[in-house]
Amino acid sequence: MSGMHALPCLAALLLSLGSAGAQTDNALVRVEVRSEGEPIAGASVVANGTTTLADRNGVAALSIPPGPLDLTVTSDGYLPTTLMLIVAAGERRPVSVELEKLKEEVFVTAARSTTRLQDQPLRVEVVDQEEIDEKAMMTPGSVAMLVNETTGLRVQTTAPSLGAANVRIQGLRGHYSQLLADGLPLYGAQGDSLSLLQVPPLDLGQVEIIKGVASALYGASALGGVINLVSRRPRETESRLLLNATSQNGRDVAGWYAHAPAPAGAWSWTMLGSYNGQTRRDLDGDGWSDLPTFNRGVVRPRVFFDNRQGSTAFATLGIIVENRDGGTLPLRSAPDGRPFREAVDTRHVDGGLVGRWLIAGSRVLSVRGSALRQQQQRQSGDVSERGTRAVWFAEASLQGVSGRHTWVIGSAFQQDRFTLDQLPQFDYRFSAPAVFAQDEVSFGPKWTIGVSARTDVHSEYGTLSTPRLSVLARPWSGWTVRLAAGTGAFAPTPFTEETEETGLSRLLALRGLRAERARGASVDVTRLLGPLEVTGTIFTSLVNDPVQQQVVGPEHVRLVNVDGPTRTKGTELLFRYRAGEFTAWVTHGWTRSTEVDPDRGGRRDVPLTPRQTASFTVMWEFERRGRLGFEGYYTGRQALDENPYRSTGRPYVLLGALAERRFGRLGLFINSENLLDVRQTRDDPLVLPTRRADGRWTVDAWAPLDGRVINGGVRMTF
Repeated sequence: MSGMHALPCLAALLLSLGSAGAQTDNALVRVEVRSEGEPIAGASVVANGTTTLADRNGVAALSIPPGPLDLTVTSDGYLPTTLMLIVAAGERRPVSVELEKLKEEVFVTAARSTTRLQDQPLRVEVVDQEEIDEKAMMTPGSVAMLVNETTGLRVQTTAPSLGAANVRIQGLRGHYSQLLADGLPLYGAQGDSLSLLQVPPLDLGQVEIIKGVASALYGASALGGVINLVSRRPRETESRLLLNATSQNGRDVAGWYAHAPAPAGAWSWTMLGSYNGQTRRDLDGDGWSDLPTFNRGVVRPRVFFDNRQGSTAFATLGIIVENRDGGTLPLRSAPDGRPFREAVDTRHVDGGLVGRWLIAGSRVLSVRGSALRQQQQRQSGDVSERGTRAVWFAEASLQGVSGRHTWVIGSAFQQDRFTLDQLPQFDYRFSAPAVFAQDEVSFGPKWTIGVSARTDVHSEYGTLSTPRLSVLARPWSGWTVRLAAGTGAFAPTPFTEETEETGLSRLLALRGLRAERARGASVDVTRLLGPLEVTGTIFTSLVNDPVQQQVVGPEHVRLVNVDGPTRTKGTELLFRYRAGEFTAWVTHGWTRSTEVDPDRGGRRDVPLTPRQTASFTVMWEFERRGRLGFEGYYTGRQALDENPYRSTGRPYVLLGALAERRFGRLGLFINSENLLDVRQTRDDPLVLPTRRADGRWTVDAWAPLDGRVINGGVRMTF
């Protein structure tokens, strides 16, 4: 706690010492920052290594010793400008700086300080607008494929007959991953098995991914990493419509309307509406659903405010209604001779607000808040469960610049509640007030150090403190090195990858669980060679007191802290080549993750974690005419759990192709996934001979269940 308060105090002390030591013959430089005739409030003005923020009128007043002045001006969405001046003693110098808008500049928000991607000491990977548009033609109904094709991320199916899935980041289980929307927990306090499948990508501007322990940024729900879905801001008034159908009886209709502000206006808004559906398919003829039936509707309006004087606001409301049905087909039965229905009906409502105000000339006050209520009716055989989740979140923070320091201090409060009508022993109400601080110190263009610390006081698991250190180095031209090390914490709930599929009817009441603690480190090295970018990563993590499911009888399981850590290490390699309209990616990942077997003792490979993965993607963009792309993915062997047919999954290769032809505002597209028709049920049955102790009738999905899928449709812009 004292360390967190010391960060802003140290920054203020340095600033005051600098002011006290200023010479009376300093020059007074008044920098006015504008673009297209409008002032740019909050622009960063760096004078000989010292940073000052422009006020509401786009003005920064500087006191500079006489002599050379190296002046750099930056702001979100604009091309940086550098000036070299010589100022005389006592001179009063007005300087006008005109910034040029730069549409391709990428800024990240998931790391709390709004910083250009290349200047961020914390490694943040960004999926840009172009790639989102491409994936929207492949899976218009969800962002699952979009994140699955990012190195180090793996979307793992958790309920084969329902199609439910979550995302594993660098080998850690999916419930450790925090899914955010514009920095808000609109999809729950921890990762679940349906959120990724219920978010259409049509209205997203970019996706920001932080890999590894991120509890110092987002608390006890982000032990494994963070995926932040950033909404698309309206640049002009436009409408988009996407219609899609698949060879597996899937259908999608999605529309997005954006109303841009008037030239002197401050308000704009967008509206997303989406319908997605799928008809049940039994591809291997065993009477069990390989693809579920589902029907989903999504509505999400967003409102934006920007007075161009440093005050911005954003508000959103989301409604998701989905019915999902799997299990045995009508008139068919499980191996025990009885029908077995699996179903989840979801009713989801959320709302969120984000505001930023420039105060006291060079400070930024930010507030964020959200509320979520989600009700799910779950059917598993003859057991029905009706559960309600509610999450409340509020945060206030202050950001400032003092010399070389860019600091953030703040506090947050989050409450996560769950009630289950049939099994009240699993009801909980977790409250967690928190304080946090962050300081990024720049030592010129080559070195930046970022220090973050957060303390959550959890109502169930006590005080959870999580510091983190990040270093950015540019030792030579074209080289970028990032080092990160930190600790994390996770507050267990009844929901794991297994219980998300089966429900809680066979789970014993939680007793004596401890918070999971983690520490991790990574090194990233990037080399730019003209149009070629090469990035290599080494990472490692250790989770102490991991919570796992343990069998305690023929029809009962429980959650326990196992006696031994989960150890994960690995490497990632990325080659990215961009030249004009041609883009190519080649990736490779190696992951080794081991844990203690909760039933048999001894260490084992974490199930469903492939040692080797690789991919390639090539894409040709033909301006105003269309695009053509090919991709391939290799998944190596992976350990399996409680699978009587095999102990290790077979390696497999998936190939895909995409083609789009544009005719003005109309685009026609066709896409094929899994051209080789790889399917897990070609090797082994999906259904088990007998039911598991936790209630599952199926083996884990270690390969695709849907086989070859061809989809096509039309995109229109108005």
